[in-house]
Amino acid sequence: MSLFALIFALLLEQVKPLCKRESLFGWLSGYVDYFQHHLNSGAYSHGKTAWWLAVLPVLTGSMLLYQGLHYLHPLLAFLFDLVALYLSMGFAQYLLALTDIQQALRNGRLDNAREILQAFSGHPAGSLNAEDVARMAIELSLLAILHQLFGVLVWFVLFSLSGLGGATGALCYCLAQTLGKDWVGHLNADEYGEAEFDVYARKMAVRLTWLPIRLTAVTFAIVGNFEDTVFCWRSQAVLWPDREAGILLASAAGASGIKLGLPVTRDALSFDRPELGVADQTGDAALYSTRRLVWRAIVFMMITLFMLTIAGLLR
Repeated sequence: MSLFALIFALLLEQVKPLCKRESLFGWLSGYVDYFQHHLNSGAYSHGKTAWWLAVLPVLTGSMLLYQGLHYLHPLLAFLFDLVALYLSMGFAQYLLALTDIQQALRNGRLDNAREILQAFSGHPAGSLNAEDVARMAIELSLLAILHQLFGVLVWFVLFSLSGLGGATGALCYCLAQTLGKDWVGHLNADEYGEAEFDVYARKMAVRLTWLPIRLTAVTFAIVGNFEDTVFCWRSQAVLWPDREAGILLASAAGASGIKLGLPVTRDALSFDRPELGVADQTGDAALYSTRRLVWRAIVFMMITLFMLTIAGLLR
């Protein structure tokens, strides 16, 4: 059932992407804000307590709901998995943005490409050249797709294999990422010397992404250029300011033969960034290669899950 839930969720995401309405990450804002407003004193211990108070109801509630629905009828549990997956995903909007930017650059409409990048990144892009636009779009999209596709998929499968219900894993991962992103050290941080309320939430978001990042990087190596992926992962990821993000971006650059990183000039300011990748593919060609890499990775993961499902049925 987990395999079919994933297939239908991916199809729904293509037919009606979550970019047409708010994703679960947006719907969780009110729930997340409640704990922050009532428990945020700036202390690390309060942040840790608040994190568990926020996560445990979702963890136990979704797990019990899945078990109850499965007891009534497996089809109800399947529908719950499907809805949870669909609401937790939102990757299609980034693939669509990559496609639009690619077409704009290919047709020489640099200003249009800058506008699209600025719209989904939230940062000014008016001074970026074509290669900078392509690299920034790829980097932002890969990190977003990690959280709204590969991370959700990995935790969905892990919880499904454990018998706790894939929906539980998808929803809890989605919630943990929202907590790590939206919580602040203190609501009135200027009045406090230490504001560590959000530290534990950010740590847990990183820990829960540790496995998805590495599984995604391994998948990129399998479906792309294996040798270049391994080389970039081992030698270049450590140079990126965020080591975890560096693993994902370096492996993607090596697997698809594109160039990421490199200095970027924005608003007359130059940002020095390490080089990722060993090939020299940039611009709209790099955007096309990235989209192909992501889809090959999705197909490979689905085939792997299919084989695991068959193996389980044959036991």
